Amino acid sequence: MTGSVVAVVALLVLVPLVTFTAVWLRARRELTTPTERAVHTTLHTASLAARPLRRGLDGTSAEEAAPHLRQLTGAQALGVFDAAGDLLAWSGPHEAMTEQLRDAAARAVDGERRVLVAYGGLVRGAGDNAVRALIAQPLLIEATGVVGVLGIVTTEDPGPGMLGAVTEVARYACSQIELADLDASRARLDRAEVRALRAQISPHFIYNALNTVASFVRTDPDRARELILEFADFTRYSFRSAGEFTQLADELRNIDRYLTLERARFGDALAVKLQVAPEVLNVVLPFLALQPLVENAVRHGIAAKPDGGTVSIVAADEGTDCVISVEDDGVGMDPELLRSGSLDAVAESSGVKEAAHVGLANVDDRLRAAFGNDYGLVVETAPGAGTKVSMRVPKFRRGIST
Repeated sequence: MTGSVVAVVALLVLVPLVTFTAVWLRARRELTTPTERAVHTTLHTASLAARPLRRGLDGTSAEEAAPHLRQLTGAQALGVFDAAGDLLAWSGPHEAMTEQLRDAAARAVDGERRVLVAYGGLVRGAGDNAVRALIAQPLLIEATGVVGVLGIVTTEDPGPGMLGAVTEVARYACSQIELADLDASRARLDRAEVRALRAQISPHFIYNALNTVASFVRTDPDRARELILEFADFTRYSFRSAGEFTQLADELRNIDRYLTLERARFGDALAVKLQVAPEVLNVVLPFLALQPLVENAVRHGIAAKPDGGTVSIVAADEGTDCVISVEDDGVGMDPELLRSGSLDAVAESSGVKEAAHVGLANVDDRLRAAFGNDYGLVVETAPGAGTKVSMRVPKFRRGIST
């Protein structure tokens, strides 16, 4: 009896569920029109083609993208050629047409225009009698030139619709390749900016650090030895060949080495205060983003003040962000220099205009490039009132890591 009751209850639950599912699926089929399905399929295929091309055009990316590009063009076969007219990848049948397509691709590269080989101009083998035309569509990027060619094999006479589709697919492929080039250029620019920062920091600091060490060699050899080790660790970190980002803990550790050397030079004229929330020590920020702020505070704030002063470094947890500030009670500067829009003016405001000044604008640009315009430097200052430079860094940002 109990088993029968359970079976009845299960049936009463199952029947409405099946009925609801059937009605929902039928409604979904009615709402999803052939046009909607075609658009969805096309967009999905385009996204599949874009992924490899965003890495640039080479044999591997061409091999991955070719089947999807063939589907987008509606071609029976498709070949991807490089800027020299050499075949990178092939998708589909009719491989015997490769040589003829390669010749057409070379002409498309030379003329920077589409080349159409019609039915009468084709040499066909036994398995290629259905082929009606070959199309070589150059992948042309403005200011770069031809970066490759899409070679199309079609069993239909190419009309305006097909030629237009091939043109649009080529334009889409070019946009992805161009984005890959921009990503690579940005990475090269980031590396160049880091090298520029190293060049700006090192000459001034190395000169003073070595002079400081030399002054202790006779009077306090043990102290001189300690400073040499600090200097070695500082330069090893600053000239490392790792990525463009670092953790706040590593940046602070290197700043401590820098300040150890500077305190040896300034003595009691330089005091340092540090306040760091433990939960932000693993925050990722651009490599050498904090070091220039501290160096400017010492060189252009404290060093220019006869009685010296204090540099305060604070890293606070503010929800999804970490706010880091470097403040000195030095000579300050005219805020009108900041309103001019040039952060480079900050480094020169004390009258020190040597070519090796540390570029705060460089740091500002790198922060904005990495995290967006909400994450640049903020400078607060006034003559005789010191300077405070702050940066806001997200505690997590997808795609950015050390």
